[in-house]
Amino acid sequence: MDKIIINGGKKLSGEVTISGAKNSTVALIPAAIMADTPVTLEGIPDIEDVYSLIEILNEMNVHTEFHDGNLLIDPTEMVSIPMPSGKINSLRASYYFMGALLAKFGEGVVGLPGGCDLGPRPIDQHLKGFRKLGAKVENKMGAMHFDTSEGKLQGTKIYLDVVSVGATLNIMFAATKAEGVTIIENVAREPEIIDVANLLNKMGANIRGAGTDILRITGVDKLEGTSHRVIPDRIEAGTYLAIAAAAGENVLIDNVIVEHIESLVAKLDEMGIPMEIGEDSIRILANNKPLTPISVKTQPYPGFATDLQQPLTPLLLRAKGESTIIDTIYPKRVNHIPELNRMGAKIRVESDVILISGNPQLTGAEVQASDLRAGASLVVAGLMAEGTTTITGIFNILRGYANIVEKLTAMGADIRIEYAE
Repeated sequence: MDKIIINGGKKLSGEVTISGAKNSTVALIPAAIMADTPVTLEGIPDIEDVYSLIEILNEMNVHTEFHDGNLLIDPTEMVSIPMPSGKINSLRASYYFMGALLAKFGEGVVGLPGGCDLGPRPIDQHLKGFRKLGAKVENKMGAMHFDTSEGKLQGTKIYLDVVSVGATLNIMFAATKAEGVTIIENVAREPEIIDVANLLNKMGANIRGAGTDILRITGVDKLEGTSHRVIPDRIEAGTYLAIAAAAGENVLIDNVIVEHIESLVAKLDEMGIPMEIGEDSIRILANNKPLTPISVKTQPYPGFATDLQQPLTPLLLRAKGESTIIDTIYPKRVNHIPELNRMGAKIRVESDVILISGNPQLTGAEVQASDLRAGASLVVAGLMAEGTTTITGIFNILRGYANIVEKLTAMGADIRIEYAE
């Protein structure tokens, strides 16, 4: 069994450069196949999810080359093949192939997606959007079958019942090549949606309103290849900010779009974390004073990101008093709590409210990363703890954090991966 082993209690210092955004990348790659000619994506993070997506592309006869953060995607010889199982099932973001294949071929078979276990994450809004555009959608044996046998997709007006990043992107993909104008209301506003819309517009799409709650998409007949650089990963940046505040004494987090994590920066300031904010960087300064407990409530962007509540939780243990977290996006996102308690934390969940009692001394233990951000939480805790922490389930961490061991080692952490023989 592969493990991450951390000998904690060491003060970190130095600099870390943030990689390209995972949550953009996993949508940019399916978007790229909608082009008729090659697309080059720059700044792509070296994470397991990227390799899984590349495998899926190769199955569809899409030529790929991935070197030094540059990913060439050549869909010139791409074919539409049924993908009811395999890699498509293990990766949550694989559902973006639904919208991309529907736009490109007018048909597709895609297995229902997997990913981290965060409680119910239905795709009903995605399917509602496809049907409103005129697609026929059926669930057969755990795979979604969809086609436009009755004619081309038609522009329409769609209202999302809940704000959903996945549904926003998937419907945006399908509408990009629909006839006429599609208006999608109550859409998500995340920076990753702007990033993907920018790529599609470079390819020849006509998408307006990304970053607002209404998208207006005028369908086009063709999309051509281009090059595009992915935005920095705001969740990785937030994770390293939590690490620096919890276990650092002078750490510079570089390649950051500060506006994308203003909600986190405001909470760190509220806690009393000393920071220097630069144009594209944040420095966390040494601090020996007690931290102030805070209350956090996750919300759709620009509110506090659900993906950051788990990495932030160990830092709240340093506050003097009780902090609270309410995750309105994924209330059952609490798999990290029992693992942190194994390390000596005093955290409980009451009526979907996470209550964190500050000032315990964490001690190294054997813990399991049940999902990506829970794994990040355990890494933060392991760096804070006295003694040795052994983390299993590390595939979940490597899915979303590029070169995490190397980046932490460069700042003075005693951390390594031990692979099973």
